[in-house]
Amino acid sequence: MIIYGTALLAVCYLLGVFLGGLLGQILGVDANVGGVAIAMILLIIGKELLAKKGMLPKSTQFGVLYWAGMYIPIVVAMAAKQNVVAALSGGMVAAVVSVIALTATVFVVRWLNNMANDYDTFTWDDDKEVVVE
Repeated sequence: MIIYGTALLAVCYLLGVFLGGLLGQILGVDANVGGVAIAMILLIIGKELLAKKGMLPKSTQFGVLYWAGMYIPIVVAMAAKQNVVAALSGGMVAAVVSVIALTATVFVVRWLNNMANDYDTFTWDDDKEVVVE
């Protein structure tokens, strides 16, 4: 069911926030460091692993797809609220880390897409009737 996709997102989000807070403590920063990004990576990996094991029905995959699509605007809105000027005034470290993070994200997404090798995961079978429980 589609609601299971939402449950998978919730678990990934909670783990991401926890791991981001833990990473912030390790780095000595009193903030969540990358929790939302960690959650998105966990969502992608979790969806792929469950789909390959046959434990994720098509309707649940569409629930994950829906929330993954909603996730990007939410992350952009959250990032827009941050004080970018204050971060950059602290030095060039923020700019360098941002460029490294962006580059790493591009390569990780590309690697995950190549690893998955199933671009037809999110298609409905037109000849089969969809049964929603």
